[in-house]
Amino acid sequence: MKIWRIVGVVVGVVVLAGVLFTAYALITVTHGGNEQAQQPAAAGDPADLPAQMARGEYLARAADCAACHTTPGGRPFAGGVAFKLPFGTIYSSNITPDKETGIGDWSDDDFVRALHAGVDKEGRPLYPAFPYTSYTALSRDDIVAIKAYLFSLPAVHQAPPPNELSFPYNQRWALGLWSAVFLKKERFQPESGKSEAWNRGAYLATALGHCGECHTPRNVAFAMDESRAFAGSELQGWKAYNITSDKEHGIGDWSEQDLVDYFSKGHAAGRGTASGPMSEVVGYSLQYLTPSDLTALVTYLRDVKPQRGGEPVPPAPVAAQVAAAGGLGEQLFVGACAGCHLDSGQGRQTDYAMLVGLRSVRDPRATNLTQIIINGSSLHVGGQEVFMPSFGDAYSDAEIAALSNYVTSHFGGQQGTLSADDVARRR
Repeated sequence: MKIWRIVGVVVGVVVLAGVLFTAYALITVTHGGNEQAQQPAAAGDPADLPAQMARGEYLARAADCAACHTTPGGRPFAGGVAFKLPFGTIYSSNITPDKETGIGDWSDDDFVRALHAGVDKEGRPLYPAFPYTSYTALSRDDIVAIKAYLFSLPAVHQAPPPNELSFPYNQRWALGLWSAVFLKKERFQPESGKSEAWNRGAYLATALGHCGECHTPRNVAFAMDESRAFAGSELQGWKAYNITSDKEHGIGDWSEQDLVDYFSKGHAAGRGTASGPMSEVVGYSLQYLTPSDLTALVTYLRDVKPQRGGEPVPPAPVAAQVAAAGGLGEQLFVGACAGCHLDSGQGRQTDYAMLVGLRSVRDPRATNLTQIIINGSSLHVGGQEVFMPSFGDAYSDAEIAALSNYVTSHFGGQQGTLSADDVARRR
C-alpha cells in the first residue's frame, strides 16, 4: 500500500506539472509575439496578384489549405483527410463556415490564435500535424484575409472521423508541454541585408507555404530539427527530398528555370515530375503563385544553407549509358508501361512521362517510384490532369520489386536491390 501511495503521489505531481505547463503554454504561446506589430514588408499580396483573385483566396492557395482539408472528390475545405503517423491517424478538421462542424462561430481572434498558438476556439491544443509551428510566423492581416475567404465559401455540414491515436499521444494536455518547448512565439521578421525578393521568398517558404513541415527532418518528439532545415525527410511512405542549395544532395544544381517549371507546372525536364504529396502541393498551391512570388521563392531556396541530409542524388546517365537489364522487370515494363514511357526514357505522349534523369528513378531505394507504381499518381495543373494508374492490386510484391529495380537500373543507372519484403512494408 505504501508503494501505491508513492506511485499515486508521483502520478499526481506529473499531472499537476502537466496542467501547470499547459496553462503556461497556453498563456505564453497564445499571447506571444507582438500581435499589433506593423505588417512586415514580406507579408501581404504580391504586386502582380491577378485582379480577379481575392487577396484571401491567393493567400489560402499559397498556404496550401485545400491539400490538407479536402479529401479526394470531397467538398472543399470540409476536412477528413487522414494523416497516417507513426503513433496513429489524425483527421483534418472542417474549416468551412458551418457553425456546428466547421469554424462558422469562430471570431477573427479565434482563428488567429489557432494559427499563432496552435489552440482551437476553446483553447484546447491542436496536434502539430496542423502546421501552426510555421503558421505562427504569419502576419495577423494575412491570417484574417484567409479567414475572410474561407467564410465567403459555402458551409459544409460534415464532421471528420475521430482520431485514432495510441496512448499517450491521445492525451491532448501533453500537447501544451510540446508547444511550450517547440513552438516559437514570433512573427516573421525580414532579414536586413537581404533583398525584398529574398525576404518575400523566406516568408513564402518558412511561414505561408510551410515547406519545412515536410522537407525538414524531425526529432524524437516529432518537432522540426531546425539545425537541418530543408535537408529532406520521409513522411507517410514518401520522400520529401532535400531542397537546400547543396549541389549533390539538394537542388543546388537546378537552374532557376528548372525550379520555376517544377513549381508552376509540376515538371522540370530531366529533374523531376511532382507526384504523391508534392503533386497536391503543386495542384492546390504552387501553380497559382504569381511570377514575382515564384521568383522570390526560388531566390530564397537557392540561398538556403546547403545540407548533406538524405541520400546524394547520383548523376543522371546519358542515353548511351542507360543500363540494359532484363528478366521479369523488363517484361512487366514492356507489357504495362511502354505505352506511355519510351525505352529511351522519354514520354510517348507527354513530357510528364519522361523517366531519364528523374530523382525518383535515380534513388537506389526507389522509395517514391515504388509508391507511384503501387498507388498511381495524379497531377492537376494548368487545367489538365496528368494521370498514371495504380498497379498495386494488379502486381504482387515480387513483381513490383522487379519492375522498380528494372526502372532504376535501366533509366536511373542505379543497381536496384528492392525485395518483395521491402514492397510489402511500403504497402
